Parts: sequence; structure tokens; C-alpha cells
Amino acid sequence: MLLPLLLSSLLGGSQAMDGRFWIRVQESVMVPEGLCISVPCSFSYPRKDWTESTPAYGYWFKAVTETSKGAPVATNHQNREVEMSTRGRFQLTGDPAKGNCSLVIRDAQMQDESQYFFRVERGSYVRYNFMNDGFLLKVTALTQKPDVYIPETLEPGQPVMVICVFNWSFEECPPPSFSWTGAALSSQGTKPTTSHFSVLSFTPSPQDHNTDLTCHVDFSRKGVSAQRTVRLRVAYAPRDLVISISRDNTPALEPQPQGNVPYLEAQKGQFLRLLCAADSQPPATLSWVLQDRVLSSSHPWGPRPLGLELPGVKAGDSGRYTCRAENRLGSQQRALDLSVQYPPENLRVMVSQANRTVLENLGNGTSVPVLEGQSLRLVCVTHSSPPARLSWTRGGQILSPSQSSDPGVLELPRVQMEHEGEFTCQAWHPLGSQLVSLSLSVHYPPQLLGPSCSWEAEGLHCSCSSQASPAPSLRWWLGEELLEGNSSQDSFEVTPSSAGPWANSSLNLQGGLSSGLRLSCEAWNIHGAQSGSILQLPDKKGLISTAFSNGAFLGIGITALLFLCLALIIMKILPKRRTQTETPRPRFSRHSTILDYINVVPKAGPLAQKRNQKATPSSPSRTPLPPGAPSPELKKNQKKQYQLPSFPEPKSSTQAPESQESQEELHYATLNFPGVRPRPEARMPKGTQADYAEVKFQ
Repeated sequence: MLLPLLLSSLLGGSQAMDGRFWIRVQESVMVPEGLCISVPCSFSYPRKDWTESTPAYGYWFKAVTETSKGAPVATNHQNREVEMSTRGRFQLTGDPAKGNCSLVIRDAQMQDESQYFFRVERGSYVRYNFMNDGFLLKVTALTQKPDVYIPETLEPGQPVMVICVFNWSFEECPPPSFSWTGAALSSQGTKPTTSHFSVLSFTPSPQDHNTDLTCHVDFSRKGVSAQRTVRLRVAYAPRDLVISISRDNTPALEPQPQGNVPYLEAQKGQFLRLLCAADSQPPATLSWVLQDRVLSSSHPWGPRPLGLELPGVKAGDSGRYTCRAENRLGSQQRALDLSVQYPPENLRVMVSQANRTVLENLGNGTSVPVLEGQSLRLVCVTHSSPPARLSWTRGGQILSPSQSSDPGVLELPRVQMEHEGEFTCQAWHPLGSQLVSLSLSVHYPPQLLGPSCSWEAEGLHCSCSSQASPAPSLRWWLGEELLEGNSSQDSFEVTPSSAGPWANSSLNLQGGLSSGLRLSCEAWNIHGAQSGSILQLPDKKGLISTAFSNGAFLGIGITALLFLCLALIIMKILPKRRTQTETPRPRFSRHSTILDYINVVPKAGPLAQKRNQKATPSSPSRTPLPPGAPSPELKKNQKKQYQLPSFPEPKSSTQAPESQESQEELHYATLNFPGVRPRPEARMPKGTQADYAEVKFQ
């Protein structure tokens, strides 16, 4: 007990045990170096031995300071010296007479850090040291910085207001000193400043973008200050847009420019990543566009640059890719041409026949039937990049293109038999080539050879041949009856045969033959039909041929006139025949008829005449005679061989379809009598055509 009392006596107080003395002050106070702080404090003491007029004195001391001899750091007693290091910086701002012991510390220094207590003196009794109820002052390094409030983006040419605030102020503390520095302020005027913040107004220009603006706050004469620097963001439209490319996850590179637009080549299936970046303020919205289709876009605050991934490029990925950067001040865009290279694909041939506009797509190995004489256009089509080089070959020989500008087009204005065979289109490309071949098959309607007939011991033997592509079908007509196979009464026998484009048919007729008999042979295929008829005349018992029977209606007089003319012609021809060397004539027999001595040479229609021209000596025939067809030498040795005049083809349900393109018939035979003029009133039989056969008499 003696030591505390002795210590209290040394400090000048004797009321340690008086409960009427109390003080309220925070136990610890922290202040940055160089700053000012106010320490609120209040206390109470007993009203004893003093009056209202008695002055009250308060003192703040550092711990372990003798109050009677030591100097306080702050006091309101005018005659009391204060400590030199705190003079002017520590100030007792409270009124002890009113129980206020508040203290203000300006320009705090590191040596100011200590424990402090308060002492009060008033009258003879109130002399008390609040030893156990002081506060601890802690001085820290200055780390706090002022806050600068500025718009995120400054509009060029528009005035802007910037505020600098330092959040450390007390009423009793002097205001700090604010100042501004920066390139944008070189031509600015005064900067208004208040006790706790500073307001700066200036007009930014585009050149002020990315420059610094600094707010300085000074607190003491020793240079203790704080500052905050901000970067000016002056708005501008997007600029410096850059496109870069990454292949197969390799580092991105800028594409090589080709003209005004960069050009990029990539092989089909390759991985590509297109990157786009632009400089703008505020940040621009980026987007990738192919043609007019938006492929991807980014938020203005999204990651930069904007990437577009093409994991495996396809032919359809070729085109112009455009990167667009846009903000409220403008936009900028840049394009990239992507060419996806790949070898020929889907090689095919488009065929147009006979000037038809309808095209047929044909693949490899297709057989193309075409009618002889028609036009044919072959167009070779493929997809590749760059375009493949097309050419047509036949038998290993390169054909000259129909159009030099389009070598894939081959035109045959008039298809001939020699065009039959294989045609090949080749598509050549640096990444690979393709071939497509077509087999051209030339078709034509039937060409009838015959029919021809000869008498034999067992009856009448007739043969008929026809050539066509596709191979024709042959059938015999006897009057209105279709002869097929063998007769149940063995009255006729039909024997067909074929070889390549030729079809042959032979007919054996037994038994008696009725008068006015019309026998015809018909050949047909999908391109047309042709028929030839022969007229069987009766024996010498009195009936005439059907050709002549039509004249019977003119009367007996006309019949007599015809025989008279026939006699005159025979008499005129016989002298000439005697002067020529010829084979012996056969004798007449009781079974002989005029048919044994008349050769009927059919005259074909226009189409048949046109085709038969190819069989003349100057123009060799299309193909050799059909197997089984009689040769010219054999005909010379046959005595009873003849060709009969033709008649109209019979109507039947087995007739070829109406869609057949051509059908030729040999309808009638006439007799030409030299020197005899036809009567004017004679008319052609009804239903006849302008096709005739010339009848020569031997």
C-alpha cells in the first residue's frame, strides 16, 4: 500500500480512493503518420473547495512523467510550459471547467507513440491524476490514399467534373492541401478545393486518352502526403482491328493479304480458329459474320479477342468472313476470304438429247441409248476447289471440247454409228482426280430386207430380215391372220433366228393358196416399225391379182386394153432381148403363173430410202447381211424366186405401239407400160399412198 500512495504523492494527487473522480476516453487511438486526430474525452470531479470563479486546469502527460516537475504535452494553463516536441501539435481543446478533456493531435509523429494520462486541478482539493484511465497512442505509416471520382469514359470535347476526397477529417483538424497534375491539365485554370475534397473541371480531347491524372493531398510541412492516380479513358470509335488465325492449335498468325482482303487457303477437314480484336473506348461489341449470317458475338465486357472455331472445315465453310467491332461512337470491320480446297467430288455427267432442256444425271458405267441422227450434249460436272481441269477422251484419245471456255461440254450435233463406244470424262486436281465413263449405244428403227419368196416342191418358201438397234422383232401376216410358231394342220411353219442387230424369219406355206392373198412381214422395235407385203397371184385359170382386181371395177373394156398394151410392150422388147446374152428362159408349165416372170421391186418410203443409200456401192452398208439371208448369187440361180408388190399393213391388236417414231409400209404395185399414157379419168385407189413399186417383165 505504501508504493501506490508514494507514487500518487509524487504525481501530485491524494484522492485516488475518491470514487467521485472518473474519466471516459478510448483506451487506444491509432493515427497515420502526419495526420491529425481528435481524441474525445470527458471526466468528472467532486465539487469541493472551489467556486464557479475558481479556474480549472487540465494537463495531458506522457506516462511516468512527474506532474509537479515534468512538462505536459498539452495544457490550458498559460503559465505552464509544454514539452518541446509536442508544442503546436498537441492541443487540449476541451474545457476542464465543464468536464471536457478532449485532445487534438496534429501531424502525428512516430515518437509520439506512447501511453498518455490526464490531470485536473481546481481549488485546493481537486488535484487528481487519472493514471489508470488514460489512452495508448499508436502512430502508423501513411497508407491511405485519396479517392478520385471520375466518369469511366470521357466524351471528347465535353466538359467533365472530377472529385478527389480524402476520408480522414475532424473538426479540430486543419484541412489538407489538394493539388492536381496531369497532361490533360496543361491548359486548365484553377482547381477549386475545399477542406475535405477537391473538385476539378476540364474538357478532355482525344489525345488525352490513356494519360494520367493525379490528385495530391498534403498534411504537414514535412512533406507527408497521399496521392491517387487515375487513367483517363476518352471515348473513341473502334480502331486497329486485327484478324489472326490458328491452324491445328498452333500459335495464331495474321493471314497474308491478297489485294484489299486477306486470303486464306485451308484443306478440307483442317482445324481453324479465327481471332478478332479491336481497340476502342468504350469496349466494342465484336461479332463474326459469314455472308449475312452472324456466327458468334461477344459482350462489350467479355473476353478479348473474339474467337471463331471451325473444328473440321467443309466445302460449305468457304466464303468471306467479316469481323465487326462497334460501339456508340462508330464501327470498324475487316474481312477474310476463306477457300476450302478439296479434290473432285460427285463427278457425274448431265445428258441432254435431241435439244431437250431436261437433263439427266448419270454416274459411272451408265449406258446411254441415243437415236441415230439426234443431237447429244454431254456436260461433265463435279465439285472441287480450286476447280478441276476437265477433259473428254475416247479410246485414249483426247477429244476437242465443244466450247473452249468450258472443256467439260461435249456436243455431238448428229449422232452416227461410228460414235458408238465408251466416252470418259476426267477431272484432274492437285489433291486427286476422278473418272466417269459412259457407254454410248446408237439406236435406229428397223430396216427391212425383204420379204422374198420362192416356189419349192413342198410349197411357198419366204424369208424376211431386218436390222435395227435394239434388235427388232419379226412377224408374218397372212391376210388378217398372224402367223406364229407352227400350224396345227402343218399348213405353215415359222422359223425365227437372230444375231446381233439382225433378226431373221423364214415362212413355209403348204397347201393351196387362195386368190387375192396378201402376205406381209413386219419388223418393229421401240423406235419404229416397217413392213413389206407381197401379192400372190393365182394360176392361169383366170383370176388376176388384187392390184388388178381393183381395176376390174372399170369394166371389161379396160381389162382388154391392158392386155393389148401388154402385148405391144412384149413385141417391142423381144427384139432388144435377142441381141443380149442372157441365161435361158424357163419353160412354161401348166402350173406357171405370171408371178414366175414378174419381179416386183419395192420402193421404200423416205426414211427407208435415206437409210438404204448407205447400202449402195459408193456407201457400204451398216453391217453385213444377216445370218441366213440369201446372197445375190443364190438369187441368180433360183428360177422361181420373186418379190411381190406390197399392200397396207394389217390392223391387229399385236401391232407396235402408236408412240413408235416411224413406220414405213409398201402399199401398192403398179405396172408401167412404156409408151402408154394413163387415162385422165383414172384415179388412184382410195386409201393409197404415194409409194409404188415398179414392175419389170422378163
